[in-house]
Amino acid sequence: MLRWIVGVILSAFYLTVTTSLADTVEPNSLPPKTVPVIAISGAIGPAVGHYVISEIERANKQRDIPVIIVTIDTPGGLVTSLRSINQVILASDIPILCLVYPQGARAASAGTYLLYACHVAAMSSATTLGAATPVSIGGAPPGSGDKDDEKPKDATAMEKKVLNDSIAYIRSLAQLRGRNVEWAEKAVREAATLSASEALELNVINVIADSPEQLLEVLDGQSIVVKEQTVTLSVADAKVEQRTPDWRNRFLATITDPNIAYILMIIGVYGLLLEFYSPSFGIAGIIGAMSLLIALYAFQLLPVNYVGIGFMLVGLALLIAESLVPSFGLFGFSGIVAFVLGSIFLIDSDLPELQISPSLIYSIALVSGGFTVFVLRRVWSLRKKKVVSGLESLVGTQVEVTENFSSHGYLLVKGERWAAISDVPVEKGDIVKVDEVDGLTLLVKKTAGE
Repeated sequence: MLRWIVGVILSAFYLTVTTSLADTVEPNSLPPKTVPVIAISGAIGPAVGHYVISEIERANKQRDIPVIIVTIDTPGGLVTSLRSINQVILASDIPILCLVYPQGARAASAGTYLLYACHVAAMSSATTLGAATPVSIGGAPPGSGDKDDEKPKDATAMEKKVLNDSIAYIRSLAQLRGRNVEWAEKAVREAATLSASEALELNVINVIADSPEQLLEVLDGQSIVVKEQTVTLSVADAKVEQRTPDWRNRFLATITDPNIAYILMIIGVYGLLLEFYSPSFGIAGIIGAMSLLIALYAFQLLPVNYVGIGFMLVGLALLIAESLVPSFGLFGFSGIVAFVLGSIFLIDSDLPELQISPSLIYSIALVSGGFTVFVLRRVWSLRKKKVVSGLESLVGTQVEVTENFSSHGYLLVKGERWAAISDVPVEKGDIVKVDEVDGLTLLVKKTAGE
């Protein structure tokens, strides 16, 4: 009983001491908050979109994250990927701070829309943003001429729809975040651009900061609106953490590179053709099928032009026809030309980052052309080569006559006795030449000079 009473007293004493010590701990001694930094570098495509969306969604599931920083350095990208990212940003419960970073970076085209969608827009010094005209319309706005004396070129109905939709989209983002609506429309309609200081002066961005750490210092204590609720930022002592893409995002980024997808498609096509023409253990077929499936998956994520696919299919059909029905290069070279045209038209994007490298296309075309020439030369040499087996090998053979005969007789050819027919009488010792083989009979002619 006494031991039980002493235990209770000691437990109460321990709880009292630990509680008082916890109350005396200073707030600065607590672990610093972590701010994830998501980096967008290069064209905004399916891989970048999946990476940014997954990181924002993961951060929203962690309640101890005060803000999310997205650094931007992009020439633009696909509209589908951009809108998917912006939807997640607008639905985020955590404030998202977009920073055009590092110095010399840009937020062009799709990057401008992304910057307008974020709760806080920031730029580093010596950075730019703007030029948000849809690429399907080209660089010039509809209705504008290239020269003063040119008549304005009217935009098509589809171009007007795309332009007006883009203007309405960026205006809605500007109105939501309380930023310059007029310049936002100008960036889309006239492809206008701004430097960091000009953007701050025109209320296009909220602040200038040269690093994520400096951005947190500048914004500490400021209030922003997140889903119609005012939130005061407390991020002065927060620790930034770079969030790198996982293996799935890296794999997706690799295969959705147009050049990689194009090479995989070539490997797939030639692997399957090799398996069909020369069946082996199935290695070529397995590699070809897997490469082709991965390429098709990548292409369905990219802006593919179906005219380009049509040209490539015609080219492949002509190359197959050349291998099955030799046309002395007509089908082969026509197929190469069609394949090259299809490769050029395959990706429907004005961004160099989302196009297939012309040098890669021409290199593959030269290799295919060289292979076709090699096959044709080989076929031609085989056609001219003398037959060494079968009845055809007897044609052209010169034989010494072993017995006299006027028209019908017998000859000893390569150790075999053959019936022979001659158009003139021949005598023993004459040399005759086999002109034709008719069944089991040789048609011979006496050689000149005999």
